[in-house]
Amino acid sequence: MNTLHIAQQMIGFNKSAYDHNIRAMSGLHEQTERVINKFWQKAPMFPEEGKKVISDWMTAYKKGCEDLKNSMDDNFKNVEDFFKDAK
Repeated sequence: MNTLHIAQQMIGFNKSAYDHNIRAMSGLHEQTERVINKFWQKAPMFPEEGKKVISDWMTAYKKGCEDLKNSMDDNFKNVEDFFKDAK
């Protein structure tokens, strides 16, 4: 087995592991968001300012995760293209 093939397999494995982890992280975020929203519906003691802060924080977190995913996808594509051209 040549080193180019091994490198391509390693990149594929890392991309797959990253994709699975980002999906799990996204699912955890969505579940947490649902739990917090249900909690807010049943506990009216929180002020609207506090709810807005938490909501803004969750939105910023989600955008940060999407930006990270887009950046990582671009980087994986660049590395894959590099090794395709190396043949």
